Amino acid sequence: MRLVSFDAGTGGRVGLLVGDGIADLSARIGVSSLRGMIEAGRIEEARPHLASRSDHKVADIRFLPVIPDPEKIFCAGTNYADHLAEAAAVGIKRTPTEHPPLFIRTPPTLVGHRDPILRPRVSTHLDYECELAVIIGRPGRHIAKADALSHVAGYSCFNDASVRDWQFHTHQVTPGKNFAATGGFGPALVTPDEVGDPQALDIATRVNGEVLQHANTKDMIFDIVTLISYISTFQPLGPGDVIATGTCAGVALARKPPNWMKPGDVCEIVIEKVGTLVNPIGQESS
Repeated sequence: MRLVSFDAGTGGRVGLLVGDGIADLSARIGVSSLRGMIEAGRIEEARPHLASRSDHKVADIRFLPVIPDPEKIFCAGTNYADHLAEAAAVGIKRTPTEHPPLFIRTPPTLVGHRDPILRPRVSTHLDYECELAVIIGRPGRHIAKADALSHVAGYSCFNDASVRDWQFHTHQVTPGKNFAATGGFGPALVTPDEVGDPQALDIATRVNGEVLQHANTKDMIFDIVTLISYISTFQPLGPGDVIATGTCAGVALARKPPNWMKPGDVCEIVIEKVGTLVNPIGQESS
């Protein structure tokens, strides 16, 4: 199943992608948010509606971030060896660590499928990063690796767009990762039965149709079960929490010259079995 958060003109709703349309689950089964639906254990109530006629055309709705209101968003840094190497090649030293390097994003940074990622007024160094997002379903603390995937509600595409000069103001990356409207997230939560092995998915970035990143999730340094287990040791993971699992080589920062995203560009994150997240690039006005 592919579940979405959307707005058809009356505020946030939950939907199920059916063909080229959306079945409105808020109207059909009375759920008000995807996070709430996950928390209440009601995901499977959507399945009988897969054969239904749609209530909205995809062209007529606005996609919201898959989880518009996550309590926590954890992001893995330098989680592909080739990205670690390309950073070193341009003078950014990231020593491999025994445990996953992590940082946190905040919900106001998120934008949905087809909405613009905004280049901030204070920088032109806006970079793209294709990432597989993991959305937590069943809550847990001290989750064993062997049980980790049973806590996953689904997967989505994530663009961890980074404002690179602000990212490197100090050794803490938080500023460059938390400008408003820089985290593309969508289009849908894809349930695990459709994805299969999450460590065997091709992943890529296209900007204006050109492939600039391409890898496979098997190349992660710290796999998904390791990330879930490690994070849940210091924070309880709850329904709707998001883990962005890191990006591969090919980022703008490592290119000569850097090909920063600019207003008018279109960035696509493409993940096998998960979908394609499309965000035009806009300019922050104030």
